[in-house]
Parts: sequence; C-alpha cells; structure tokens
Amino acid sequence: MITLGPRALKTGISVTLALYICYFFGLEPAVFAAIAAVFSMQPSIYRTWRQMLDQLMTNTFGAIIALLAVKFLDQTPLTIGVVLIFVILISLKLKMEGNIISLTIVTVLAIMTAPGNEDWLYALNRFTIMMIGIFTAFLINALLFPPKFKQIYYQKVQEAFQTLSLLLRTAISDELTEKTFKENWAMLIKSREKLEEQYKIFDEEREKMAKINPLNVREIVVFKQMLKTIKQGEAVLEVIDEHYFQSKTNDEENQLFDQFLEHLIKCHEYYLLKYEGKVKIEDSDTISINEEELKLFFEKLLNNYKEDPDNKMRIISVGVSVFEYAFQLQRFNKLLDSYLKKTIL
Repeated sequence: MITLGPRALKTGISVTLALYICYFFGLEPAVFAAIAAVFSMQPSIYRTWRQMLDQLMTNTFGAIIALLAVKFLDQTPLTIGVVLIFVILISLKLKMEGNIISLTIVTVLAIMTAPGNEDWLYALNRFTIMMIGIFTAFLINALLFPPKFKQIYYQKVQEAFQTLSLLLRTAISDELTEKTFKENWAMLIKSREKLEEQYKIFDEEREKMAKINPLNVREIVVFKQMLKTIKQGEAVLEVIDEHYFQSKTNDEENQLFDQFLEHLIKCHEYYLLKYEGKVKIEDSDTISINEEELKLFFEKLLNNYKEDPDNKMRIISVGVSVFEYAFQLQRFNKLLDSYLKKTIL
C-alpha cells in the first residue's frame, strides 16, 4: 500500500500556493515558481532555510550573468551552452548542491531563451518568480507538518533492527536460502544508509536550529549509539560471511556462537523496548550483558584455538567482532539508563 508522506503533501501545497501568488500578482510564467518550489522542498527546516539562502545567491548571479550574456553576446544555442557551463563551474566552486545548480540553470534558461530578455525588468520578473517558489517551500515546510525527526529516526532504527535480527539469528545455522539472505542483507544495508542520512539531518537540526527547536542532547547521544549498534551488527554479519565457515567449526562452536548471538539480539531488542517505555526500568537487569558471559565466551574460543591454531585463526576474528557488538550494546544500555533517569527526574 502506497501512503502519502508529509513531504509529498507539503510539496503539492507549496506548488499550489506559489502558483496562486504568481496569478494574484500577474507574474508569468508561473510554472517557474512551481518548479522552484519542488526543487526547494527539503527533509528538514534547516536544509530548506539553507537552500533558500544558497538559491538566493546562485539565482542572483545566474540572472546577472544571463542578462549580461543576452545584452552583449548573440542569443544562440552555442552562447546559451557556454553561459550554462560558466554558471555551473561557478556554482561548483561555491560548493553548491546539485538541486541548487539545477534550479539556477532553469533561471538562466528562462532569461536567455525568451523574447524581450534584454530588459533588466524581464530578468527581475523571472528572478522574482523563482524566489516566490523558493520562499513558499520554506514557509510551508516550517509551518505545516514540521518534520518529526525523533519519530522518523526511531522508525528507521526499528526497520533496520528487524532485518538485522533475522540475519544474525540465522547466520550460524545457515537456515536462509542464499537468495533470501542476500535480499535481506541488501535491505539491511539500505536501511542503515537511510538511518545514517536521517541521523545527519537530525544532528544538523540540533546544531543549527537549537534556539528555534531545542532538542534533548542526551537523547541524541542515545540515537547515535543506536546507529552504532546497528552498524556493528552488520559488521558481525560481514565477518561471519568472510571467515566463519572457512574456519572448519565444530558443533560445539556453532552452538556457542548461535546461543551467544541469540542472547545479544534479545538484549538489543529489550533495550529498544526500554527506550519505548514498554518495559519496567527496575527490571532492566533481567536481560543484560555481563562481563562474566563475555569472559566465558572468549575463554571457550581461545581453548579451541589452542587445540587447532591452523584452522581456528579466522574464528578469533569473528569472536572479536561479536565482542565489539556486545560492547556497543552495553554502552547503549548505559546511555539509555542515564537518559531515562534524567527524563523521569
């Protein structure tokens, strides 16, 4: 089922509003305002604001260059192409993003390809139309359905964890078909990449918009650790795939890894439920990772390595990766407890 997201809805509303504004003031062609609104809608208020400022700068010099070009050069396809290359080079030098450059190109083309473009009032008209679309996108993004970063981020954490859980629980037993395993691994990588991008947006908003939209710094630290645990779980899968089955493991080692990974996944799941407030904080020690478990796990690995060092070298690297996953989960739990205690107080 396809659902209509807030960003799609806000894009449609900003386009509609931009067109109505242009119609009201008799600015033509209004379609350029609509195009500008589409390009300017961003996943966060800060990015929309940043884009508006960048667009103001690039569209200004783009309009000036286009006006000078049609005034002093021939209005030919070759001239237009050369001017566009020059504008793109300047935009890249200013480290502008692709969608900003694209909209600047639209501004230049709008000025250079229409009759009567030698008049500076014509260039001002086109520039004004573009800025109406850009400003409308910012206004709608800031006032209507402001992005709910925490909800969006945590939803993506859950999506990534569900896939990670399935893969880690079946990694040692090798129960999934190769096709299913690859499909789910691709899903995990995609989810993790989206999660990293969402955290980047989230952290950006915290840093740049703190006065307007204050965020809990402790919770952001917890969110960062959530991402680390997902990434380390993915790293465990990579090491298992590369080394585990080449180390000639026996049934005892398979059971050791299988049970320990199952325990870590349960802890991971439990900590996420704790964040959601679905488990009692006073009972948080019922499912946890203690130092004795980690020591026992590694002692068994080392004993097996001593018995057959030639074939067990690779399995040590798998053990180290699993240990790191356990460590990141321990850290996640500590940060989470600290955040929840402060929240309750």
